[in-house]
Amino acid sequence: TPRVLILRAPGANCDAEAQFAFETAGAVADRVHINRLREQPALLQRYQILVVPGGFTYGDDVAAGKILANQLSCFLGDALRRFRDAEKLVLGICNGFQALLKAGLLAPPDDDGPLATLAHNESGRFQDRWITLQALPGRCPFLTGIDRMHVPIAHGEGRFLCREEWILQGLEQAGQVVLKYAPGADDDGRPANPNGSQGDVAGLCDPTGRVLGLMPHPERHVLPTQHPRWTRLGLAPEGEGLALFRNAVRFFTDNP
Repeated sequence: TPRVLILRAPGANCDAEAQFAFETAGAVADRVHINRLREQPALLQRYQILVVPGGFTYGDDVAAGKILANQLSCFLGDALRRFRDAEKLVLGICNGFQALLKAGLLAPPDDDGPLATLAHNESGRFQDRWITLQALPGRCPFLTGIDRMHVPIAHGEGRFLCREEWILQGLEQAGQVVLKYAPGADDDGRPANPNGSQGDVAGLCDPTGRVLGLMPHPERHVLPTQHPRWTRLGLAPEGEGLALFRNAVRFFTDNP
C-alpha cells in the first residue's frame, strides 16, 4: 500500500482534505509538520508520495507560498530531488503549487532568474468558485485517463505568468502544461479562466511528469455530494477529483 506524506506548515488548511482523498483512493496518509521533516529529512524515504496541500502558509507573507518555497529549496532541496529521482511522486495543490513553482521544483530557474511565477489574479480579488479543467496528461501519471474535471478554486494569487512568451511555448512543447482552464456548463457567463493565467494554464508538471502542481482543488471534489449541483444533476458514482488521487496510488500498486 503506497504511503503518502502530507506536509503541514503554519497556515496550511487543506491537509486533512488531502489525507481523506488519498485514504479514499486506497493509500496510507500521514500529516507531517515541516519542522519535523527539516529535523529528519530521512523521513521522506518511508513514503512514495509527497503532497504540499493548499492554504495560506505563513500568512502568504512576502508572496503566496514564498516562505514555504524558501524552506523547501534551502533546507530540503537535496532530499526532494532524491525523492523525485527515485521515481516517486510529488503533488502541490494551490498554495502547494505556488511553493513548488517558487522553489524551482517544476521549472528550475536559469541565469536570469525564475522562468515563471503565480501572481495576483487579474481581477484583483480572491476567486472562489467551481471551474472546468481540460487535462493534457502526457507523461504525468496523476492525470492518466483524465480528459476533464469539474473542481473548485479558492485563491487570490493564481495567475500563471512566464518571464517571456517563448518560455510558455517551451513548456507547452515539452509537455509540461498538463492542465488548462476550459469553458464549462456551470460558468454562468463568467470567464472560464478565473485569474487571467497566461495560456489558460491551471497546472504544470516538471520534465519527468512526476511532480505536479495545480491551482484548483481536486481534494474538494472526492465525494459526489460535494458538487454544488448534485441534487439537480443526479448523484454521480464519485467526485471527479478522486481519479487524480487514485491514479497516484495505482502508479505504485500497478508497478510495484
